[in-house]
Amino acid sequence: MKLKHLLLSFLLVFSWGTFAQSGLDYYLPKNVTYNQKIPTPRQFLGYDVGEMHASPYEINAYWKEVARLSDRFKIEPYGKTFENRELLFVTISSPANLSKIDQLKDDHKKLTDPSKSGSLKIKDMPVVVWLGYSVHGNEASGTNSSLLTAYYLAAAEGKQIDSLLNESVIVIDPCINPDGGTRFSSWVNQNRSSALVSDANSREFKETWPGGRTNHYWFDLNRDWLYQQLPESRGRLVKFYEWQPNILTDHHEMGSNSSFFFQPGVPSRTHPMTPQSNINLTEKIGKYHAAALDKIGSQYFTQESYDDFYYGKGSTLPDVNGSIGILFEQASSRGHLQETVNGPLSFPFTIRNQFTCTLSTLRAGKDMREELLTHLRDFYAEKPKDDVKAYVFGGGNDRVRVWETVNILRRNQIEVYKLGKNEKVNNTDFEKETSYVVPLSQPKHRLITSMFEKRTTFKDSAFYDVSAWTVPLCMNIPFSESKVSLSLGDKVQENLFPEGTVLGKSTYGYLFEWDGYYVSRAAYELLSKGFVLKYATEPFSAVVNGQEKKFGYGTVQIICKGNDPAALLETLAKRDGITFYAQTTGLTPSGIDFGSEKFRVMDVPVALMITGDGVDYNDAGEVWHLLDQRVNYPLAFADISQVNRMNLSKYTHIILNNGRYGDLSDDAIRNYVQRGGVLIALGEGAVWASQKKISSVGIKPGVSNNGNEKRPYVLKNVYDGALETAGTIFETKIDISHPLCYGYKQDFLPVFKVNNIAFEDTKNPYDTPLMFTSNPLIAGYVHPKNYERFKNTPTAVAQRSGAGKVISFSDNPNFRAFWYGTNKLFLNALFFGKGI
Repeated sequence: MKLKHLLLSFLLVFSWGTFAQSGLDYYLPKNVTYNQKIPTPRQFLGYDVGEMHASPYEINAYWKEVARLSDRFKIEPYGKTFENRELLFVTISSPANLSKIDQLKDDHKKLTDPSKSGSLKIKDMPVVVWLGYSVHGNEASGTNSSLLTAYYLAAAEGKQIDSLLNESVIVIDPCINPDGGTRFSSWVNQNRSSALVSDANSREFKETWPGGRTNHYWFDLNRDWLYQQLPESRGRLVKFYEWQPNILTDHHEMGSNSSFFFQPGVPSRTHPMTPQSNINLTEKIGKYHAAALDKIGSQYFTQESYDDFYYGKGSTLPDVNGSIGILFEQASSRGHLQETVNGPLSFPFTIRNQFTCTLSTLRAGKDMREELLTHLRDFYAEKPKDDVKAYVFGGGNDRVRVWETVNILRRNQIEVYKLGKNEKVNNTDFEKETSYVVPLSQPKHRLITSMFEKRTTFKDSAFYDVSAWTVPLCMNIPFSESKVSLSLGDKVQENLFPEGTVLGKSTYGYLFEWDGYYVSRAAYELLSKGFVLKYATEPFSAVVNGQEKKFGYGTVQIICKGNDPAALLETLAKRDGITFYAQTTGLTPSGIDFGSEKFRVMDVPVALMITGDGVDYNDAGEVWHLLDQRVNYPLAFADISQVNRMNLSKYTHIILNNGRYGDLSDDAIRNYVQRGGVLIALGEGAVWASQKKISSVGIKPGVSNNGNEKRPYVLKNVYDGALETAGTIFETKIDISHPLCYGYKQDFLPVFKVNNIAFEDTKNPYDTPLMFTSNPLIAGYVHPKNYERFKNTPTAVAQRSGAGKVISFSDNPNFRAFWYGTNKLFLNALFFGKGI
């Protein structure tokens, strides 16, 4: 009996993942000779692939060494991370192709131009395949497998590799997220035992918060492909659009108890802008992966769990750009060897699957070369079928958000034009000086539609990611679709930052409005330099260049005390896009005078953000990034265990993001608020504050999809998933006289909802400055039961508690750094929260 159990254990280990040190024979194709001048990974690193977790520094160094020795490689940096790590881009082909690579690139790019693509001889053109490894730093089998990709493509000899390189241009991003990858590789290597430990409870498999998945600011880089708010994404997408690859692979990992996934995803969750031809080609390529994995005895699945809907991911943005995006998900060993329901799962085994599918992708690309090139050409040659002729946007009270909208469109190589003349579209006036037009009569019409549409109907009710991402709603700028062609001015060739100016000179005082996106940055710099700032709690007018001008809530007064700060203000005006208005008297033509108590002193905020186990690191990172990168504000953050022992009295504000706060001392936070502190609580952070009676916000109970009707057990996940609100845009009614809403001029504001949290109405007419309207859905999916819960409920509540304040947000106003339109709500809580 014991012998039988030992034999069974051996078979499980052998079939699922070899965990002994694995040489190249374990990974590489059989019957291939290799150029001895190219060092193997072991010769360069000193250990076998999979024996240790190679650091991003080691991986990049190996790629550079191979590129130095191979005439098949061209390597270049495409950017740097926030931690100043280099991001590499490698172009691989035959020496003959590399000698004319610029011409091949230009010809390939012509496939996206219908005016030129018809004359191209596709049968003579190479296919372009993009391989991207480990956008999530702790999904290390991808980027470690790139070591094998480098060796094989540089050193392999024979007719097969020659044919592949002659008919292909292979472009590679070997380590997409070196900041996260460095954190992760350091952790698992530091906790590795010589006698490998497979117990899933071992420290090796339990990264410390925030883990290595994310970049420096704890962002998920795989959600930033479309908006490109982060340097890693911006550099990468320049290369993507430079090459317009036919196939793009995106190598990931998933839960350890799974197997291996490759696309297509769930058929009903493909975005309607993705053509059927893309789905057909994805399925055809999938057969190559299946055959390759069958050959090495690996299990896999497809058309489950993952979808192709949100175009902000690495495997889906290609689909709306004429490419075939392929997601690979490998069950993660998360260390070197981990026990799973399928038996021990080794790091080498996970690497082998990733490398195997790299080779199957290259094989499919070569075999389907003409089919893939034709798909790219036909994708861009197809004319739009929608009645919409153009989208127009612009105006409003913040030129910076309009400017960034143009940037996002142009980063995605969408043609943007100035409006040719003043237009009225769907009862909205657009002025030519401040407005832009995006016509649909251009090759990128599918991508344009996906970025501007307000879709509310879907084939499926479950989403792997968000269900709506309408750009002008994210930016909170006026826009409209037009079913007639609009007047076009000049095409935008250069999008200059909308600098501000200083009007007049004064030793008495200056004013600036709170409308602009970067006003918080200017205010903090002035405060940090010792200036006294006051903000208006009521409207007034002042004389500007001899004319009376109206100023709204939140307008800031700079007190000069006999000195003229014009030189500093000129710098801030240009940097932040703000207009400063010189004032020589405190007497105003109407409304409050400058010496009124209704001008309140703005205090310097001293904020602490609570971090650590249980806190949503994405949400916390978004706050950190916003304040650090866009406000130049030095945010302190401390883990829960540390906060429980700290003296909190030095902080004016404490920030609780979405997360679980079971270990946080509610007495410490309650006392902090009662003594005059401001608590900013978001999402589950607001729920925790409510449950602990720190705030008096009521939380509506959740809903269930169960009923008296009996259903098949297999459908439970379908019905439960339909209740999730994963990313939907709603309309709120706002009170622009409330400090949380200073700087807004409109009555209605679009907000993004990524949870099912619903606040009860407080019955206080003054503490709910943002309320969902009676029919709030603008774009995206929401279950009918949750929709009823959300209607006419507060999404932000500002309450007094003792001597302090609690400001509760049901949702995240800083979502993924691209939701510019509601950042001001959060920043207002920081700069005006004490005065509520």
